[in-house]
Amino acid sequence: MVIEELPDVDEKTEVEKGWQIILHNDDVNSFEHVIDSLVKYCRHSKLQAEQCTHIIHFNGKTDVKRGSLDDLLPIQVALLDQKLSATLEEV
Repeated sequence: MVIEELPDVDEKTEVEKGWQIILHNDDVNSFEHVIDSLVKYCRHSKLQAEQCTHIIHFNGKTDVKRGSLDDLLPIQVALLDQKLSATLEEV
C-alpha cells in the first residue's frame, strides 16, 4: 500500500484573485435610485438591493457584486453613469 504525503496545512496555494464593486454612500442619490440601479445592473433582488442600500447608508460603503474584472467593469461603468460612486477593488 502506497500512502501519499499531503502538504502541510500552513502551505499556501495559489488562488485566483477576484474583484468586487464597492458602492459608496453619497448625499445626492435617493434610496430608491440606488435600489433600482442595484436591481437593474447588479441583478439584485429588491430585498437584497434594499439591504445593501441600508448598509451603505449606515457604514459608508459595501461590496455589491463580486466576479472577474471583465464581468464587473461594464457594471461599474453603468453604476457610474447613474451618478453612483462605485469603485473596483481586488479581493
